[in-house]
Amino acid sequence: MVRMASAIAAALLAIVSAHASPVFIEAESFQEKGGWCVDQQFMDIMGSPYLIAHGCGKPVSDASTGFEVDEGGKYHVYVRTYNWVSPWTTTADGPGAFKVKVNGKDLKVILGTKGDRWMWQHAGSVNLKPGQSTISLSDLTGFEGRCDAIYLTQEEGALPPDGKEALEAFRRKMGALPEQPSDGGDFDFVVIGGGIGGMCAAVSAARLGCKVALVNDRPIPGGNNSSEIRVHLGAYIEQPPYPALGRLIREFGHSIGGNAQPASNYEDGKKIEFIERQEGLTYLPGFRAVKVNMKDGSTIGSVIIRNIESGAELELRAPLFSDCTGDANLGFMAGADWRMGREGRDEFGESLAPEHGDSMTMGASVQWYSVDGDRSRFPEFSYGVEFNEENCENVFHGEWQWETGLDRDQIMEAERIRDYGMLVVYSNWSFLKNHYSKKENYACKELGWVAYVAGKRESRRLMGDYILKQDDVDKQVFHEDASFTTTWHFDLHFKDPKNIAKFPGNEFKAATKRNPIYPYAVPYRVLYSRNIGNLFVAGRNISVTHVTLGSTRLMRTIGMMGEVVGMAASICTKNNVLPRDVYQHHLPELKSLMEKGVARTDIELPDNQHFNEGGHLDKPKDIIFSTERR
Repeated sequence: MVRMASAIAAALLAIVSAHASPVFIEAESFQEKGGWCVDQQFMDIMGSPYLIAHGCGKPVSDASTGFEVDEGGKYHVYVRTYNWVSPWTTTADGPGAFKVKVNGKDLKVILGTKGDRWMWQHAGSVNLKPGQSTISLSDLTGFEGRCDAIYLTQEEGALPPDGKEALEAFRRKMGALPEQPSDGGDFDFVVIGGGIGGMCAAVSAARLGCKVALVNDRPIPGGNNSSEIRVHLGAYIEQPPYPALGRLIREFGHSIGGNAQPASNYEDGKKIEFIERQEGLTYLPGFRAVKVNMKDGSTIGSVIIRNIESGAELELRAPLFSDCTGDANLGFMAGADWRMGREGRDEFGESLAPEHGDSMTMGASVQWYSVDGDRSRFPEFSYGVEFNEENCENVFHGEWQWETGLDRDQIMEAERIRDYGMLVVYSNWSFLKNHYSKKENYACKELGWVAYVAGKRESRRLMGDYILKQDDVDKQVFHEDASFTTTWHFDLHFKDPKNIAKFPGNEFKAATKRNPIYPYAVPYRVLYSRNIGNLFVAGRNISVTHVTLGSTRLMRTIGMMGEVVGMAASICTKNNVLPRDVYQHHLPELKSLMEKGVARTDIELPDNQHFNEGGHLDKPKDIIFSTERR
């Protein structure tokens, strides 16, 4: 009896001593975001989106959400965060400071200012009653504080894992996410990426009778032309040999030119209406493709997409897919052949290529502008990159030339590249406002907008049955499968030598030398993967060399690529064939569609407007094809 009583007592003691179930909260799933923004740009690398306090130096309003504990007691609160200026300085606390509030009570620890990587930081402890509570993120600076997730546990020091794969498994377990995605449906054609190329590919195919899904990982479409990045639509449309191509872009294109202008100039609503009014098209904003299921080594069977806020997953099935992601994410996951960087001059005989190939790319831009206001202060902001009278940028706005990451990996180092773009904007502006000898010129100016979504130019390119090279354009090589026309120069950005002299090793501006071309009709064969049989591609990730990307990467040109891909997808659907078969057996049918176009004829479309690299409105010009060199 004594032994039995002792055993029972020990069991009861074990039950009492056991810790209550911990709570795991994904920051992007907060019910109220306040002034915090969901940032999904780097989830392929870190495994999840996060919340960022993008206030341009002014603290943003709190984000908050409810949560529930099954047992009262003392809970330790851990936050996964990042001191984002750590690549440039370790001598001062970072600027992305924030606190956590639980049930309205501040936890005293300031987060986001220490460390040199994404890591779990202890925010403090709190006593909770069983049932519902509220947790909030309270921004202190407006300088890009960031929170990935929050973990509450009664077991002090018991942290979630930090590695991507281990943390992914932990997220699924704690979030009770199903192992299998929900059924997202069957389609004729699934387009991944909602930039200009993806928009045009999806609408073009839908107008030609396909059942289409368009997946966009941001809440608004348009990619670099959206109000989140604010790059004008450049290059020319409606050119020979298929002048009907490009007319589709008139239906949603903006009517006011310019980079880094007020959000309304980019007419997001017109783009959304263009997509949502299209019959046969299912639009899925806020979803990112995270996995592909292959039928075999060369055919995509389905794609898994994940909501950037809830984490919910859908599986979309189709016989045809298009990678319009820019970074070639879909093709990369599927095992498509790709390349990134500059080809050497010896590979294709390109005079504009470097002597030897390397990993250099064109960079990403963080654009910004200031606005008039009352006399205002701006916080001191100096984190490892010093500005002074000689090297400061005495300007009120920054456009495409504020370009970073040309010598870094645009995929694996994307967050650092974007962060440096923001760091130099804030550092320069702080100097102008607080220390510049002409600071009175800036006394009544304040930052009106700074991008936090980077505007990329180049990363992976998927290889097709043909690789477009400089000689094709220079010599006007004829291809029987000529399709969309590229009109822009060979416009290849490089580090600005003046900026290098001022900031050696920390350059943040680019320059370019534009080499004019005659307009050139690009072969259809660059618009599909050479080794993934049912994968189209439209965007800056098509099958071109680094040199020819300088011409084809303009967004009006990319829109025409999308139109052609949508047309080819309709031919594939109608004839139960794959993209390569269109070239080999159905080229006359594609030519017929390119001659007709898919633009609406029941509405009056605005005059064709063209914008140069600075975004200024040009008068329409007659562009005539010629085999003579300019």
